[in-house]
Amino acid sequence: MKRRALVNLLISLGLVTGFSVNAQAADVKIGIAEALTGGAGQYGVSIRHGFELAADEINAAGGVNGNKLQLIIEDEQGKKEEAINVFKKLIFQDKVLMVFGPTLSNSAQAADPIAQGAKIVAFGTSNTADGITSIGNYIFRNSVTEADVLPETLRVAVKHAHIKKVAVMYGNDDVFTVSGYDNFKKALEDAHIPVTTTETFAKGDVDFKAQLTKIKATNPDAIVLSALLAEGAPIMVQARQLGINVPFIGGNGMNSVKIFDLAKGASNDLYVGSPWSASNDTPENTAFIKAFEAKYKTTPDQFAAQSYDGMHIMVQALKSIKLTGDLAKDRTDLRNALPAVKWTGATGPFRFVQAKNKAGQPAGYDAHQTAIVSVTKDGKFVIEK
Repeated sequence: MKRRALVNLLISLGLVTGFSVNAQAADVKIGIAEALTGGAGQYGVSIRHGFELAADEINAAGGVNGNKLQLIIEDEQGKKEEAINVFKKLIFQDKVLMVFGPTLSNSAQAADPIAQGAKIVAFGTSNTADGITSIGNYIFRNSVTEADVLPETLRVAVKHAHIKKVAVMYGNDDVFTVSGYDNFKKALEDAHIPVTTTETFAKGDVDFKAQLTKIKATNPDAIVLSALLAEGAPIMVQARQLGINVPFIGGNGMNSVKIFDLAKGASNDLYVGSPWSASNDTPENTAFIKAFEAKYKTTPDQFAAQSYDGMHIMVQALKSIKLTGDLAKDRTDLRNALPAVKWTGATGPFRFVQAKNKAGQPAGYDAHQTAIVSVTKDGKFVIEK
């Protein structure tokens, strides 16, 4: 009796568990740990859609070396504790080949050491804070760091909006927003742009009028904002309500089409940087946007584009190895194959560069890509140079 038929028979008799009835015996299990609920769900749902679209296309084309991708998706809720639990489940219980996620840098700092210790690839498509890949040599990301993007975002905003001085706002209780602030601060110092005042807020805050009133009194030419959407969108709305009509210069957390729903009429004049833009008309990006809109009836964002490309990057490495069924060996072989991958997708030409840990030793792998800076105008991101 063939293996698949035998497995299905045993499942039907209740003699084995842990298999999906719909799974192929040769399925390649890929773990997806993303925030599908909570505040970070603004990003996580888009990320999930990007992964699913790529996997569907790959499977429809015959899979990888004859094997189909099976996505095992878990909601880590944007919480560090849940990210740790989900990583443990995917790695030790579901026995996936590798894990994509988690969504937020905060969660990655907590969960990625689990993957490093288990010697399994953790691949972030939305983590941009400093230090993530210094965790170890099994940690990868195709999301360009804030350190690489923010100086370019600032340069373009200053050029087009004639900015001489800025106020700064940032979330002081999150790895990502603090890292964004640190990189914005350095970029402002390097550009010799004075800061009129620096104001902070915490995750979950809803009223920002006190900080914005202080900012208004300093008469800045722009507000530099390191925030996630849950706080960033209300900040923009309340700023406009107070008569603050200067541009905002945002980090990766503000780069989503959902800003148009959350901030509505207050969403104009937000500068953000990313390797991806909906206005970038390369053949690869045009095909991605068309396929995404056909499947989900909505416009993709940066996070969907990066997860879509992330799946294809992983598959290029997977195509170069032969899976043996020895999970530890297969996980290590995939890790060893990933650094050499080069890919041109929705986010443009991509390759990995090796990061270093705090001791200056080689560690995980970061993205090498060119940032595109866009500004929001009437419900669209428009590329600026």
